[in-house]
Amino acid sequence: MNLTIELGREDDGRWIATVPEIPGVSKYGQTRDEAIQAVKVLALQVVADMLEHGELKTDLDGVQFARAA
Repeated sequence: MNLTIELGREDDGRWIATVPEIPGVSKYGQTRDEAIQAVKVLALQVVADMLEHGELKTDLDGVQFARAA
């Protein structure tokens, strides 16, 4: 499973990281790295929950994160 991390910066200086393949998965951080780490954790929690409830529609051999260009 390949997931993309998109990054943005808010007017107040906070970073926001989102994973567009999983609706609602976005996290803020005071730094870019903090936002990336937080969104990875949330994405993995959501994927685990989907697996537990049989909601994942793909075979899961692993999860890879890539940053959007």
